[in-house]
Amino acid sequence: MIADGVKKRRRALKSGYRAETVAAFYLRLKGYRILARRYSVSGGEIDLIARRRDSIAFVEVKMRPDLTAALMAIDRMKCRRISRAGAHWLAANPWAARLTLRGDAVCLAPWRWPRHEVAAIPLEIG
Repeated sequence: MIADGVKKRRRALKSGYRAETVAAFYLRLKGYRILARRYSVSGGEIDLIARRRDSIAFVEVKMRPDLTAALMAIDRMKCRRISRAGAHWLAANPWAARLTLRGDAVCLAPWRWPRHEVAAIPLEIG
C-alpha cells in the first residue's frame, strides 16, 4: 500500500502538469511560442519559457483555489530559483540575450479563466 504522503505528492504533480499544459495552451492563444517546458537545473526550475516578438518570458505557473492566492504563492525564494534557471538557460541560448527578458506568471483557479501577469516576477539575471 502506498503511503498517503506519496499519493498526495503524485496528485500534486499530476495537477501541476495539467496546469502547465493549460497555461502553455493559453499562452499559445496569445501568440507566444513555447520554447521549453519544465526547464530544470541545479538550484532552479522554470515551468515554461515562451517567446513573443522580441521578448522571452520565464513563466511560473501556479494553481490555487483563487487567482490572488496563486499569485501570492510566488515568494522571494521562488523568484531566485527562476532567476538562477533563467541565467543558465540564457547562457545556453546566447541569441536570446538581445531580447527583453521577463519573469511572468500564469495563475489558474478552478472555473476561472487563466490570468497572465506580465513581469510579475523580478529577475536577477546578468
